[in-house]
Amino acid sequence: MNEDLDDFRRLARAFCQKELAPHYARWSRAKQVDRHLWYKAGEVGLLCLSIPEEYGGSGGTFAHEAVLLEEQAYAGDDAWGNSVHSGIVAHYLNSLGTEDQKRRFLPRLASGELVGAVAMTEPGTGSDLQGITTRAVRDGESYVINGSKTFITNGSQAGLIVVVARTKPDDATNDISLIVVETDGLRGFSRGRVLEKVGMHGQDTSEIFFDNVRVSTQNLLGAQEGLGFTQLTQQLVRERLLIAVTAVASMEAAVEQTVTYTKERVAFGREIFNFQNTRFKLAECMTELNVCRAFLDRCIDQYLRSELSDTDAAMVKWWTTDRLSRVADECLQMFGGYGYMAEYPISQAWAAARAQRILGGTNEIMKEIIARSL
Repeated sequence: MNEDLDDFRRLARAFCQKELAPHYARWSRAKQVDRHLWYKAGEVGLLCLSIPEEYGGSGGTFAHEAVLLEEQAYAGDDAWGNSVHSGIVAHYLNSLGTEDQKRRFLPRLASGELVGAVAMTEPGTGSDLQGITTRAVRDGESYVINGSKTFITNGSQAGLIVVVARTKPDDATNDISLIVVETDGLRGFSRGRVLEKVGMHGQDTSEIFFDNVRVSTQNLLGAQEGLGFTQLTQQLVRERLLIAVTAVASMEAAVEQTVTYTKERVAFGREIFNFQNTRFKLAECMTELNVCRAFLDRCIDQYLRSELSDTDAAMVKWWTTDRLSRVADECLQMFGGYGYMAEYPISQAWAAARAQRILGGTNEIMKEIIARSL
């Protein structure tokens, strides 16, 4: 943290408290945020925070993105999919796109005109990228895309989707490519239902379908076909660090809520904070939190210096999300029956925590990545 980030935190906190927190229940019922939220965020410069100013971004760093993610978690919101939009989609374009692609797409992502998504997961494939079946067959100056995707964050609102597809069917090892698809008025493109989830009810998570969808070959990311697996691997370091930021901030919020509750709630004639079991459990949660925070801060520092490895990104992702689940569960227990009531923020945090061990590659995949380095 420094003075610039402190100033930015005040802006991020004000936005999250005003534009996110009051609408959480309504968005949960609607299964998505208001489309106008993206425009509001663009107007105050909260989209594409670490994209260069020449492409419409704010010219900041990953640290600015981390601050905004923290403030979103502190506000109790898990509905707004900006981490995918700004933290992932925009950086695919910034890192891999041509100059023309950057100038065509990034300013519109930064303003909120376009909402971004990544179409990677398919029914039946999960974390297995080698198992995808969506194909993009070249036909003259177009790719013809056929296939389906699921679990797509921002799927029902996305106007720009980075699609993972097979482009070289005769080359089983180097046939995956990334193709940018603009959805507005696109023939053959359709959206399925917004999926019902255990938690994170307000986050738009959808199915999408491609039926002979034609996209210009100019929308291929990278200098040639077949680079997709390497491109995805490079960007997954960033994605996993984003997930870890949310995990630690969510832990902080859960512990703070629980300390406050246990000091106010009276049972058997005294505040439940004064029972030894409560104090010991909170001491354990606070220790877990501080260990995770120290590890996360080290990883952010390494990332800012372009030194964060695939292995460390996998470590911080699985460790912080695993501890989040444990801490959220312990905190909910201290709320007693009220902790299981849906209107209580701790119950929402507990349900949302479970997804973090799956997003960005399951924690089992993270351990496999770590094991390969031993």
